[in-house]
Amino acid sequence: MHIEPFGLERWFAEYEHEADVMLAESGIRSLPASRFDTDPGDLGYVIPTDGDPDLRADIADRYDREADEVLFTVGTQEANFLTFLSLLGADASSSQTVGDGHAVVVTPTYQALHAVPEAVGEVTRVSLEPPRWELEVDAVADAIRPDTRVIVLNNPNNPTGRYHPLERVEALYDLAADNDAYLLCDEVYRLLADDPLPPVASLGPHGLSTTSLTKAYGLAGTRFGWLVGDREVIEAAWTWKDYTTISPSIFGQHVAKQALGEQEDDILEENRALAAAHRDRVREFVDAHGLEWYDPVGVNGFVTIPDCFENGTEFCRTVVEEESVVLAPGDLFGFEDYFRIGFGLPTEKLEEGLERVGRVIG
Repeated sequence: MHIEPFGLERWFAEYEHEADVMLAESGIRSLPASRFDTDPGDLGYVIPTDGDPDLRADIADRYDREADEVLFTVGTQEANFLTFLSLLGADASSSQTVGDGHAVVVTPTYQALHAVPEAVGEVTRVSLEPPRWELEVDAVADAIRPDTRVIVLNNPNNPTGRYHPLERVEALYDLAADNDAYLLCDEVYRLLADDPLPPVASLGPHGLSTTSLTKAYGLAGTRFGWLVGDREVIEAAWTWKDYTTISPSIFGQHVAKQALGEQEDDILEENRALAAAHRDRVREFVDAHGLEWYDPVGVNGFVTIPDCFENGTEFCRTVVEEESVVLAPGDLFGFEDYFRIGFGLPTEKLEEGLERVGRVIG
């Protein structure tokens, strides 16, 4: 098995720790631990290792599912990883090898959503195109093969911020169902929308949803996420999980009960307001400097680079080396004339970062 190096993570590793401003952060600003009871008791494993049954039942209700159709994971990254292993790799529940499966992945997207399935199966990419980044259902249909096991979508999209409308998501679900496949949707930004779409796992038995407390809740440090969907997929993913993290974090689950309980409405209201205000501020910046973007949902925007730079990597390297601000080159997402900006960070840091980037643009 071969997997491509994670370009975005390597970029961050090169610059993030020394830079003054992280303007490529893809989530909302972090909440303080003081907001929560942080004493979970004994620091053992979560038992049962797929997560607290009562909390799984509460989350399942959000998807019109049952508790045994929910698996708690260490972030969305593990949820997606286990799903791809379950659908595309060897059958973990038997001694038989099922042969490589095929995935159709809508890009640009977070690299793990195409690199992992490429490592364990085969992938056909269907690209969104600028400037509107619209999802073309017919292009996805044309990419489906007899061995297609999963269609992969990230909605709202990272890096573009495009929120694909319900009718197109439902059309992808129908394609998956008609071809005895699944529609997997990474929904980490869904609850930052003013009017969130129904989660894909609620559309029917062929829907799989992954998410976490990281991007919309501001609780990345809890490393707490989940996969929701068909019992067969959940069981296979849990079998693989025994060889990865065994159980979710007991601390993460403890905080999750609070964040998804009485504090949830307040957290999401605050975070949506922050995301909206910061989007307005970045929109002003984009317009003032003659740049372009598609008005995003979430806390990421995909912005055209200034004309005087050859590509996104050159622009972003200049910004970090001259002004100590980290942006994400669009080259890492397959579009060299763009860069990704994150605007979920604290307001004072956003303002400082935009001022510094503005000095580079001139």
